[in-house]
Amino acid sequence: MPLDPRELYELDARPPEAEAPVLLALFDGFLDAGKAGKLLGGHLIERMEHRVVATFDVDQLLDYRSRRPQMVFDEDHWADAKLPELVVREVTDAAGEPFLLLTGPEPDQQWNRFVAALTGLIERFGVRLTVTAHGIPMAVPHTRPVGMTAHATRKELIAEHTSFFNKVEVPGSVAALLEFRLGEQGRDALGFAVHVPHYLAQLGYPDATVAALRAVARSTGLSLPEEELVETAERTRQEIQQQVDASEDAASVVSALERQYDLYVEAQAKGGNLLAPDLGAIPTADELGAEFERFLAERDGGDGPA
Repeated sequence: MPLDPRELYELDARPPEAEAPVLLALFDGFLDAGKAGKLLGGHLIERMEHRVVATFDVDQLLDYRSRRPQMVFDEDHWADAKLPELVVREVTDAAGEPFLLLTGPEPDQQWNRFVAALTGLIERFGVRLTVTAHGIPMAVPHTRPVGMTAHATRKELIAEHTSFFNKVEVPGSVAALLEFRLGEQGRDALGFAVHVPHYLAQLGYPDATVAALRAVARSTGLSLPEEELVETAERTRQEIQQQVDASEDAASVVSALERQYDLYVEAQAKGGNLLAPDLGAIPTADELGAEFERFLAERDGGDGPA
């Protein structure tokens, strides 16, 4: 007998006050290059008024041995345990408009049950639009505008966006499964996959977070704070450029990516695509990535800009 999805979460005694709110779902985990979604969730929670309205039982959803929680050892005793949380909050934007924000780790197991639980909450809270955002690694340079791939249950929701892909098969994610199930139910949902330079995929890349925030704001009409995030992105960009300028190898990698990017933009303007013949002399993404990883590993034990 299937387990009841409603037993995966606990509701606060006071339900959300918003009528037909937006739900922004941001998961940590496998699919979030540059920590774009994680940084966005933390930024919104830190700078906006909020309260928890639903808490998921992460002990049923996570494999702690595959990604162990951090604990603090202080001289002779355990001083703290930073256990993960997967919660839905009601957040108030800068204009006083409430919306729902789901943050926390992507579940390792019980995906169908979790998605059923979340779609049940979407129905219960009267959510009108569900939005996801995360980063994906791409062979793009940090010196060019941040791109993104948009997807939705209806094309009208992303009419202003151009697709970078045809039909492809990729590893799944809870965010993708959620959008797929909502589409089956005829509900509106959309998502943004922000393009992160593959050599920065394991680091925090605030430029990607700014791009995600602005895309969410445009698609939902929410008023979201960005000033401090933009300042952090500028500082990080300068740190990255300083490291690149200090190494001829790194500079050549970025230059190759810039040429590839510019050729792609030119091909798009002429009605072409990323497979234009002129790109044949450009090193592959794997070659570029390996070169840049070697460069980063030689600097300060592999530590880059945070």
